[in-house]
Amino acid sequence: MSEDRPLDGRRAVVTGGGAGIGAACARALAGRGAYVVVADRDEAAAAVVAKEVAGEVWAVDLDDTRALDELSLEADILVNNAGIQVVSPIEEFAPEDFRRIQRIMVEAPFLLVRAALPHMYARGWGRVVNISSVHGLVASPFKSAYVTAKHALEGLSKVTALEGAARGVTSNCINPAYVRTALVEKQIADQARVHGITEDEVLEKVLLTEQSVKRMVEPHEVASLVCWLTGPDAAMATGSSYTLDGGWHAR
Repeated sequence: MSEDRPLDGRRAVVTGGGAGIGAACARALAGRGAYVVVADRDEAAAAVVAKEVAGEVWAVDLDDTRALDELSLEADILVNNAGIQVVSPIEEFAPEDFRRIQRIMVEAPFLLVRAALPHMYARGWGRVVNISSVHGLVASPFKSAYVTAKHALEGLSKVTALEGAARGVTSNCINPAYVRTALVEKQIADQARVHGITEDEVLEKVLLTEQSVKRMVEPHEVASLVCWLTGPDAAMATGSSYTLDGGWHAR
């Protein structure tokens, strides 16, 4: 293990690793020496990233949570990143959409943590990083399922931190504002429809209105914080939520 490759010998699993934040995390962790398992429903997209980082593909549909009940996961580092978004007023929100978001963004992270902890405990070292959101700490209208799921993820992360503390396992959340990903690009179109405004107006008047820094977060900025949280200087960082929100919470 060298100073610039502190994760040599560590095995990392990154969900939603085929694109966006997940792909950026896979690249960054591999660059620090980790062997990366790129988990994604889109096997072809995951394969592209896995080839780039000399890792492997795990084609998995995290909506099928029953299939994860008896999973055993050899992961020293688990990055729970996969997520979806649906924008709609509560009274029009499809119940199945609400349930699906909870399955993918709450049940699946719980089951993956549950599957990985025995391996982490056996080695006396583990890092769980949950890609939450500014919406894990505050709410916005028309995102009832997403806000609910991210708040739940915050709770799961804290309990994991408390249970894992004596066994060398840390657990933290990263809470970015809007990140420049395909998921957010779709949100812009959805928000334009809900609010009856143009997509340019959505960016200015909805997405960035609470931020002091008027731009979106870049995926590599989130990945950089993932690297710090999984690195040698973050052993005392656990049970916390790290905002990358352009000053949203400074108000």
